[in-house]
Amino acid sequence: MACSIEKELIEQTIAFHGHNCPGLSIGIRASELAMEKLDIHESKSALCVTETDMCGVDAIQFLTGCSFGKGNLVHRDWGKSAFTFYDRDVGKGFRALFRDDFRESEKDAELTRDLMARALKGRATGEEQTLVRERRSQRIHQIMNADLDALFVSKEIDAPPVRPARILKSIPCDTCGEMTMETRIRLFDGTRMCIPCFQGVEQKI
Repeated sequence: MACSIEKELIEQTIAFHGHNCPGLSIGIRASELAMEKLDIHESKSALCVTETDMCGVDAIQFLTGCSFGKGNLVHRDWGKSAFTFYDRDVGKGFRALFRDDFRESEKDAELTRDLMARALKGRATGEEQTLVRERRSQRIHQIMNADLDALFVSKEIDAPPVRPARILKSIPCDTCGEMTMETRIRLFDGTRMCIPCFQGVEQKI
């Protein structure tokens, strides 16, 4: 079934992100799934853990109200198109993984990557630029009009995927003097360092 989110809201999501693309569409449909399963929309008790930093995360921020600043949007850099939504008030949630069988074939994906790379470098011909737009439009249409069950594998969870956000103490880096969250301080030869300063002296990084 086609996406049930109002067209105007979808257009606002596209404007928030800056452009329309297949990745954003995945985020829109994942948000729709969260709205259907958990009635998540600007909920103070909502939580999302995203395992990717792709375009779709902007859709999740805009449509669900989860955000990095509020601490209820958490990024785990695992490189998977997967999103876990949880409602603390009702104590339930689910993890949605984008289905492998809905991805582009490796051949098509390679062609798309090559065309996009040529277009970004200004080397694509007019015909190739048209092909990029057509392929992107077709892919967006496929994602936005598919059944949610065809897009995602969902698994219910009954415990929050992360601990609640908390305010942590900041301490000065002994090298640059900048205040740094205590959990991000590194110790080197008895000196407390922020991560950038630590990276400057640690040979194995």
